[in-house]
Amino acid sequence: MNNKNEQSDDYRSLLLLDEISKGTELTQRDLSRKLNVALGLVNSYVKNLVSKGYITVSTIPRKRYKYYLTPSGFAEKTRLTYQHLQNFTNLYRVARRDFSLLFNKIEKSDLKEVVFCGVDEVAEIAFLSLKETDLKLTGVVDGAKKGTDFFGHTVLPLEEINNIGYGIIVVTSFQGGEALKARLIELGVAEAKICDISAGGWLKKVEV
Repeated sequence: MNNKNEQSDDYRSLLLLDEISKGTELTQRDLSRKLNVALGLVNSYVKNLVSKGYITVSTIPRKRYKYYLTPSGFAEKTRLTYQHLQNFTNLYRVARRDFSLLFNKIEKSDLKEVVFCGVDEVAEIAFLSLKETDLKLTGVVDGAKKGTDFFGHTVLPLEEINNIGYGIIVVTSFQGGEALKARLIELGVAEAKICDISAGGWLKKVEV
């Protein structure tokens, strides 16, 4: 497994351990929806965490499950949290630079309106960079975060993308960029109108 995949696996494991540590009754479908991770992947990660002794599972009525963190699981959550903070420092530095370059390039073109697709750490970094330009954020879309607030913008479902005015869409998700881009294309958005962010390439440069 290469370093990029290891980082992605560690981050998803951290999200799962963090959600499980809250002590609520959950199905794997609940975890899939909360974390915006495919159901099959959730199943794989849960089995992996159980095999490593980080979580235990008990069945409760209505075919739901109660997940518990073991002492080893709490220790692993602490380790992954510290590791994630270190990774985020690197993410912030690189993404901040690349977003500034991208938005400066867009600002020099005839495009003035931007939509963000995806809400996570990367989206917050993108917003900081956007505020240093005269570009206008006209909307934010993310199926998993719809209805939440993002710096004064109500996050809309992806299906609303064609009802929002924009010159370019920036995919602002560290983990789910490829899936979001594919969904935008399914909804009829021209690929040339999408700037893609990915864990592997940080910022894939596109001609605007």
